Amino acid sequence: MEKAIKILAERQMVIDSVPKQELGANEVRLRMQYVGFCGSDLNTFLGRNPMVKMPVVPGHEVGAIIEEVGHDVPEGLKPGMVVTVNPYTNCGKCASCRNGRVNACQYNETLGVQRWGAMRETLVLPWEKVIPAGLLTPRTCALIEPMSVGFHAVSRAQVTDIDVVVVIGCGMVGMGAIVRSAQRGATVVAADIDDEKLKIASEMGASYTINTMTEDVHARLQEITSGFGPDVIIEAVGSPVTYQMAVNEVAFTGRVICIGYAKTEVSFQTKYFVQKELDIRGSRNAQPSDFRAVIHYLEKVRSDNSLIDRLISREVVPEEASDAMQQWTEQPGKVFRILVDFTN
Repeated sequence: MEKAIKILAERQMVIDSVPKQELGANEVRLRMQYVGFCGSDLNTFLGRNPMVKMPVVPGHEVGAIIEEVGHDVPEGLKPGMVVTVNPYTNCGKCASCRNGRVNACQYNETLGVQRWGAMRETLVLPWEKVIPAGLLTPRTCALIEPMSVGFHAVSRAQVTDIDVVVVIGCGMVGMGAIVRSAQRGATVVAADIDDEKLKIASEMGASYTINTMTEDVHARLQEITSGFGPDVIIEAVGSPVTYQMAVNEVAFTGRVICIGYAKTEVSFQTKYFVQKELDIRGSRNAQPSDFRAVIHYLEKVRSDNSLIDRLISREVVPEEASDAMQQWTEQPGKVFRILVDFTN
């Protein structure tokens, strides 16, 4: 048996003992170091995640060390290596998998949602889901998965250096979209309700920032784009207001990329879909290439510990996880990531 964090029901998080998983021939056993809490974990804790199967061990943002490998695992994966994980499954048979977009598998089961996740001492996974993290520390590895979701959204948007890209929502996923858009040479506009997050967004590549609570969003975007509107808007909040903002503000023939899940129905002026001839695209999870791109970026900035530290709002041990989640519910807009430290 080993220690794990479990969510039993709404606002009920406990430390429990769970069976240690057996290791198969094609599998790798990981010793957890740091695991991040994300927005889906928060929604599970609040009883607002319709996809979760309770009770559940949460967690899919992983920084770990390989502890043991099965006898059919490739030589490139060895005990002692620092790794992260691809937390999604893919069936290989649905339309998405057939089209090579395994990140959007119709039958995907994400760690910590449809199946038990990584908030435990060790985790056994197929070797194909284990991603070597190069020079990164396990602590930094816990940031890879959420940033990769933002990187994937930029790929879905087909961002280039002539685009003005607005990212609505400067959480970890939004920060990933900001970084990747800036890497591609776009002019990036960060929009959020929190000035501290906007300040960090500037440090990570945003040329302009807009506080949507205190500024006239339409006027600012018209000013920035010389009246054309943004070429791309990436919605990374999941709110009816921000979904409507994206459609209303994007330029004619622009691209709207939807990452966030709105919890209620959203009403649109659908005439804009036609008049603007919009491309409205969903963006789900991330591809293996997105993980590699994030690792490459984080390796380049790894010497800037202050930037990485600012993306980590709090570190707790498993016994403090329930209190940390409760405090997150009280100030949801102030948190980037809460990391759970399994090193002791």
